[in-house]
Amino acid sequence: MPPRWGLQPSRMVVGYNHAAPTALDALQTGIDFMRSMRFIAAKLVLLERTHCLLLLMIMQSLACPKVANGETNRIAAGTGFVYGDIYLKHHTGEGHPERPARLTAIVTRLKQTGLLSELVAIKPTAAAPEWLVTVHTPAYVERVRKICQAGAGFVDSGDTPVSPESYEVALAAVGGVLAAVDAVMAGKVRNAFCAVRPPGHHALKDKGMGFCLFNNVAIAARYIQKQHKLAKVLIVDWDVHHGNGTQALFYDDASVFYFSVHASPFYPGTGGVEEKGEGKGLGFTLNVPLPAGSGDAEYRKAFVEKLKPAAAAFKPDFVLISAGFDAAQNDLLGPMKVTPEGYAVLTRIVKGIAEQSGQGRLVSVLEGGYQGEALAASVEAHLRGLKE
Repeated sequence: MPPRWGLQPSRMVVGYNHAAPTALDALQTGIDFMRSMRFIAAKLVLLERTHCLLLLMIMQSLACPKVANGETNRIAAGTGFVYGDIYLKHHTGEGHPERPARLTAIVTRLKQTGLLSELVAIKPTAAAPEWLVTVHTPAYVERVRKICQAGAGFVDSGDTPVSPESYEVALAAVGGVLAAVDAVMAGKVRNAFCAVRPPGHHALKDKGMGFCLFNNVAIAARYIQKQHKLAKVLIVDWDVHHGNGTQALFYDDASVFYFSVHASPFYPGTGGVEEKGEGKGLGFTLNVPLPAGSGDAEYRKAFVEKLKPAAAAFKPDFVLISAGFDAAQNDLLGPMKVTPEGYAVLTRIVKGIAEQSGQGRLVSVLEGGYQGEALAASVEAHLRGLKE
């Protein structure tokens, strides 16, 4: 029988009785045994290291799957959520639909459902004025500041009231969106939703209107291009009102594709199908006006048949959503009937577009939505879609 564990048989010494090994034989056997144990121990250590290396490689392959273009997906913590109590300090007056209670309703529901604890908090900071003037004129920015600091009043139209702290709040709204962009670009989050106010998509380069002071999404688009060097940005606007400000700011720009689905005829009276851009921007504006009473089916059709083909041809590097929830059923201002489940469907479609060409880079920014319960339920559905 061969020796077990690699041990060598005792050496036989001529002239001695083999049945009675000498002390020398015993010593040699001990030495051989110790050598074998050291050999086994070394093998075990090597085996353990090999297993650890293999385990590490498996974990890395699961965490960083390869995508079609050969790049590695970004490891992200989840969905970011931008909010700060400073957004409650923009006071619009008794009875105004764009009021602090909108955000209170959202945060309360997210706490009650436990969803808030699953999101990655992103702290807003004030945007530097240099980013505001990438889309607004310096004179307009200064005029907003002076009107706000002078006390209660209006910016350019009677539907856009301000209070003494509104300028700082508006800077924090822009800054919150830019912080979300930074978090996505750094891989800290996969995507993000910004619960900010005042809203922005009606703001023109030199005029405030429709509750809007600074165009949060438009500034974010320029920030993405200038700060993070990404060339093409898609803006998807599903607010019930057409985003006339955003459209105007990029109407002759082929680097930003603007898509809007909205009620028509309705405020502000723009957004017809014939409005497609001009100059180099011709073909990079796409409007889908819908009649009052449209709901989940009509919105989904617009996204599948209009947005998806256009986005596939454009191939955006980053996607922004002007996420107004005033097309929700029972909204105080909107005549539409979109349900929370309908918003979840739209979210998945837009998220799929971002994943197809932009490595999932997506930031959603609150615009309208004026019935507390409907707004909060819609935002929850939107966030759950982003988290999937």
